[in-house]
Amino acid sequence: MQTIDQIYIDGAFVTPHGSEYFDLFNPATEQVIGRVRLADAEDARAAIAAAKRAFPAFSRTTKRERIAMLKRMHAAVLARENALLEAIVEEYGAPASRSQWMARHASDVLLEAAKTLENYSFVRRAGTAEVVMQPLGVAGLITPWNSDAGFICGKLAAALAAGCTAVVKPSEMSAMQTRVVTEALHEAQLPPGVFNIVTGRGDTVGAEISSHPDVAKVSFTGSTAVGRSILRSAADTFKRVTLELGGKSPTIVLDDANFDEAIPLALNAGFMNSGQACIAGTRILVPQARLREFEEGIVAAVANFRAGDPHDPQTSIGPMVSQKQWDRVQRYIRIGIDEGARLLVGGEGRPDGVDAGWFVRPTLFSGVHNDMTIAREEIFGPVLSIIPYRDEHEAIAIANDTPYGLQAYVCSSDVARAAAVASQIEAGRVLVNTLTHEPAAPFGGFKHSGIGREYGTFGLEAFMEPKSVLGVL
Repeated sequence: MQTIDQIYIDGAFVTPHGSEYFDLFNPATEQVIGRVRLADAEDARAAIAAAKRAFPAFSRTTKRERIAMLKRMHAAVLARENALLEAIVEEYGAPASRSQWMARHASDVLLEAAKTLENYSFVRRAGTAEVVMQPLGVAGLITPWNSDAGFICGKLAAALAAGCTAVVKPSEMSAMQTRVVTEALHEAQLPPGVFNIVTGRGDTVGAEISSHPDVAKVSFTGSTAVGRSILRSAADTFKRVTLELGGKSPTIVLDDANFDEAIPLALNAGFMNSGQACIAGTRILVPQARLREFEEGIVAAVANFRAGDPHDPQTSIGPMVSQKQWDRVQRYIRIGIDEGARLLVGGEGRPDGVDAGWFVRPTLFSGVHNDMTIAREEIFGPVLSIIPYRDEHEAIAIANDTPYGLQAYVCSSDVARAAAVASQIEAGRVLVNTLTHEPAAPFGGFKHSGIGREYGTFGLEAFMEPKSVLGVL
């Protein structure tokens, strides 16, 4: 059993002032596999102070120096990929195929930030003025448990590329992954205080970061409810805020779609990351005239999505991260049944033959109306809803009838038609006949799915402010 009893402040591993220990579980077995000693508000203040001391010098580093630093970070995280992969599977339960992508993504985002920086100009002209993009200061980076290493490295890469220093608060549920990443980043030999990582609870460490006057920027990924509280806390000191929050993404299957292609895409969009993904396509919009055909095809296809041991290469859906999350998903399945949705596949309880672990049966409802709870609220598990529509106009209306607007998917045999539909969807990203990720493109949500953007140039500029200087040109 692992015991993690250090955090990272001012270039060194230190014992937290906080004394609370938090149990770490293997969600596939429900067994305790470790403990982490949690930081507290005093630790957060020490980390913020270290980042503040480091900022004046670091903000004046050259673009070339930061690119070299990001490349060192990339190499260091890549060298720890096997250890990170093991931690992801043991602590989070991601299936082998997904965990491999997650482990590589953590290093990839650092290299992508370096590429973005290489082509970025911090100084430009606007009429007679010189406009300089200036780093904001200390950045507070608060990350979730569903892709721990990727979020830590992605947010940190953008902040450091911009010239900010940072304090990272990862989820306490992902401490093993955090330790691997922290050890790797330490080996990259950044100046002390440039980045600090303090694992603690949101209501202590997260709250301190969100309200502290020396933090100029907060970037948060997590629930919409917590995002609201962070926005309120940040308002008192006029912090710049990026929020990447919840989603209830639609997958619009147009009436000309090839179901042999659309059905696998819809299922992979909905079941990605075991359903624990803010971008999961959990509302599948299907033309009423082809509903029966679609149902028959998707029921057969769900049989290929196996929930079970994440080490098994045949597994595509791992366990929920915790007992609390498993209970939440079970509650939504019961609500769907109680509200009259038609259960096609799955249902309550564990999959057949599974006696332990927080596994959910891959579940598919049909006959769902967009005003049902399972169509309105983010479930964060492998539970999908098929919603019929009469025509394209209604499909777009249903897709947009949600408080969320993070991502959407469109399936059609006519790319031009699909693009026209995509242009009418209220979402930060729309994927047409694909599930690919473009790291240079901005990512973030409309409406309650968040504020601001991450990745590429947009993500870099989220950590800077433009300063206009007149009379020098």
